Amino acid sequence: MKHTIHFSALVLLSSAFLAGCGSQETANPAAMQRPAPSVTVTEIKSEEIVITRELPGRATPFIIAEVRPQVDGIVEQRLFTEGALVTEGQALYQLDDARYQANYQVAKASLENAQSALKLARSEAKRSEDLFQSKAISAQEYDSSQTTLQQAEAQAKLAKASLDSSQITLDYSRIASPISGQIGKSTVTKGALVTANQATALATVQQLDPIYIDLTQSSSELLSFRRAIANGELLATDLPVKLILEDGTEYQHTGKFSFSEVSVDPTTGTYTLRVETPNPDHVLLPGMYLRGIVSEGIRPDGILVPQKAISRKFDGSTQVMVVGADNKVESRPVQLGQTIGHKWIVESGLQLGDRVITNGLQKAPAGATVQISGTEPSEG
Repeated sequence: MKHTIHFSALVLLSSAFLAGCGSQETANPAAMQRPAPSVTVTEIKSEEIVITRELPGRATPFIIAEVRPQVDGIVEQRLFTEGALVTEGQALYQLDDARYQANYQVAKASLENAQSALKLARSEAKRSEDLFQSKAISAQEYDSSQTTLQQAEAQAKLAKASLDSSQITLDYSRIASPISGQIGKSTVTKGALVTANQATALATVQQLDPIYIDLTQSSSELLSFRRAIANGELLATDLPVKLILEDGTEYQHTGKFSFSEVSVDPTTGTYTLRVETPNPDHVLLPGMYLRGIVSEGIRPDGILVPQKAISRKFDGSTQVMVVGADNKVESRPVQLGQTIGHKWIVESGLQLGDRVITNGLQKAPAGATVQISGTEPSEG
């Protein structure tokens, strides 16, 4: 029994010794070495980038005309439907024109009387000329007949001008639309007294197709853009303007620049860019808020990186992880511009040929050695 106990103890000691040796072998760093983690990279290349900016704006009528009376009178009839489309010259209001009709008839009678007197004066002048040629009348009598003719001609012209003036006044009693467009509500009703050139418009007509979009941009952005053009960083472009509606959808028609304001608003520090766009269905209404995506220029040698490759430090600065020639990872601070799709424009920090990690960032801290398992295209 004593020999059996000694043998068992010896076996246990041997097992413990072997187990200890095995633990030492496992703790050996050479035995624990793992393969380098795999990452996916994108190789930095330059490409042509259209630089855009999104600007706020409001819709403005292409043409706007306020309808005002040019003569005094009582509104006898309103001849349009509020909110309807009207054409240039279409009658909108009819004023009581009895007085203007009477004045027209008086002027017409005066013209007829002057024309009759002119006819008689011409006959007398012709007869006097014949008698003067035959020396039957004196030169004084001849001159008198010619003067009478000239006076009759002047009276006829005066009567004709008076008739034309009466006709114009009579026509003004029927108030017409100055332009074609959509008319708003009427500020007067039948029976209202209106006066010539009054301050309050009777109605407003607006032409909405095409329509203007007045975009606003800060003067500092304008200076930056012009500096970039002057330095050759950007190439000037004249691409169509995309318009975004209030609900976030894109408007079906694009716009084109009409003009830019020549002064800066001192209260806001902004200036106006006017864009003209078709509006055949009157989807856009005056005062509606829109956003315009304006092309400011083309950067011929721009650099783009996927957004997923960008990480931020605690201080808010941005960085990317770059794989060097020895497959070691280094942190590279970058300065970013605007986003284009799912990518950032890189203003500084990267060079052509740099390999930026896009997948596997969690496994690739700075200083780590990695193996590249794939390359994503940099364009797009």
